[in-house]
Amino acid sequence: MTKPELTDFTLASFNVKNLIGPDREYYQFQSYTPEEYAWKRDWMADQMLSLDADVIGFQEIFEESALRDVISEANLRADELNKTTIPDHSKRYHRKAIFRKLAVEPWDMRHVAFAPNVNDGAPGHRRPGLAVLSRFGFVGAPEVVQELPEPLTIPFAGDAGHFTLTRLSRPILKVRIPVGDQVITLFNCHLKSKLGEFIQPEGAEFAPEQDLTQYDPVSRALGSARAAMRRMAEAWVLRKLVVEEINAGNPVVVLGDFNDGEHAVSSEIISGEVPFKNYAWMLRHDAKTPRDRYSEAESVKITEEIDAVRLHSAEKLFVRKSLRDMVYTASFGGVFESIDQIFLSRAFHPDYENRIADMTYFSVLNDHITDGSHPEAPYNKLASDHGQIMAHLTLRGGKAGAK
Repeated sequence: MTKPELTDFTLASFNVKNLIGPDREYYQFQSYTPEEYAWKRDWMADQMLSLDADVIGFQEIFEESALRDVISEANLRADELNKTTIPDHSKRYHRKAIFRKLAVEPWDMRHVAFAPNVNDGAPGHRRPGLAVLSRFGFVGAPEVVQELPEPLTIPFAGDAGHFTLTRLSRPILKVRIPVGDQVITLFNCHLKSKLGEFIQPEGAEFAPEQDLTQYDPVSRALGSARAAMRRMAEAWVLRKLVVEEINAGNPVVVLGDFNDGEHAVSSEIISGEVPFKNYAWMLRHDAKTPRDRYSEAESVKITEEIDAVRLHSAEKLFVRKSLRDMVYTASFGGVFESIDQIFLSRAFHPDYENRIADMTYFSVLNDHITDGSHPEAPYNKLASDHGQIMAHLTLRGGKAGAK
């Protein structure tokens, strides 16, 4: 079953929370019984049908085979749903537009891109990867970024030392997706979490900071600092890839689990700077006198160069349009927040004259999100602890400029 015309499309992000087959230990002493796995597969297939997204970026995929199993189950349910709800050609009313809206198009199993985690280890020490599922297929081969070809060394001013990163905690998956007469570059990411990163001494069974009977607040704070520095560095690696794509004239979408809110520093690294209203008042970088300011023409040029490579939160574009702010994708300790994001380049921004598409709606499936610190939180182990988010877009006529 195909959609009548390729003008409307949807992009979703889905952190599935530890997808792996039954009786397979992913973290220490954690695995699913066959019954638990069946429950999780059932729940995920239902969520996929509820989303009915053309493109889905998945996070926390330990095994591609388990994801394909879920997709197969979702496709079976889509076929059964269509048989029940969509009239065949023998019915005189089969052309009604409502039935096009009710139909769920199955996903082609050939169009799954999977990025395993190079840090993946033995049972009990597994590390998850990423995947993208596309109804439109892909242009070219997917690209995976995790092992950096050159170490990322970040020096600090004043000979204050440096920070070096050689590998990301999880891969970045880059795919090119054909939509109508456009090709969109999509990055799926899962940045380092806020959980502290503790170093296990050689020969020890565990890191000292993990022994809560000998609580060490200073060392645990250092673990949080390591996690934050890693997340910031990973955000910069992603930012560099994004800018390269935008400068090449390509529309860009970044989605995934940022493990931070939209206004966190790591998210702002990915999205880019927000330009000032006017640079003409600002002292020049090469000022020799107090009167040396940027000119009006330079101010316009600076603003344009910043705007051209910015990303914009789909969620906030929708809030601006709908006058409501009720989106959250995660909850812990009584705090409900959005840490899953869909960021769009200027090619999708409503104020940009040469945009290629308009975002018409933004959906979030978060009714299953409960605060895990409360006893009434249901099935926390099996359902995802993240909400699913989806941007609804409509292509504009003609091939507009992306940058």
